[in-house]
Amino acid sequence: MLTNSSGQAEALSGLSTVDEIGRNDTVSNDPVSGGQYGTDKGEDPRITRARLAGPEQVTKDATVAEMAADGSLTVLAKGTNEWVCTPGNENKIGVPPMCMNPMGMRWMMDAIQGKPKPTNTAPGMIYMLCGATQRSNTNPADKTSPAIPIGPHWMITWPFDAAANGLPTTVRDKGAWVMFAGTPYEYLHVCGSPWEGNEYREGDKAVWTMSYPRH
Repeated sequence: MLTNSSGQAEALSGLSTVDEIGRNDTVSNDPVSGGQYGTDKGEDPRITRARLAGPEQVTKDATVAEMAADGSLTVLAKGTNEWVCTPGNENKIGVPPMCMNPMGMRWMMDAIQGKPKPTNTAPGMIYMLCGATQRSNTNPADKTSPAIPIGPHWMITWPFDAAANGLPTTVRDKGAWVMFAGTPYEYLHVCGSPWEGNEYREGDKAVWTMSYPRH
């Protein structure tokens, strides 16, 4: 079920409606501005937090919606691109702020609803640049283990064979690893932001700072 922030309900006609939430002109909107974050001092803090979960290049025009435990969405600010950002609840384990494209949203909905395997038909993208907490690195259905802190990261929601591709499967603070390895929900977990580091453009003078071990 999809609702707007005033409580009016709208039926979700399958997952295709969720995929198009950011472009659906029939979804009504909270009166609070959903534009560039930081420009409106009266902006709902949930909207600000949700937009901080991803790079501004996608979040500034994304739809912001609050996600309930069953995956239902309440729109806080309607966007103009295909991305959906949620503020999460930083006082609860496993409910981080995040931004998802349609295939990432489908993967996340499938996980929340406990489906045996995800139904996304192409790789999805999910940003969690505010970090996260969760119960397990190996079992997506685990709801009882002690919390694991996870730093800022982004996710490519598509199966990656860790062993075949030389990728680790353990939690780390840099680099990447395959989370939920060996399960239908395995995906590539990349630490940090894709916008970190220096940019080198055509015509720039390269500065080599890499070091190599002596043999």
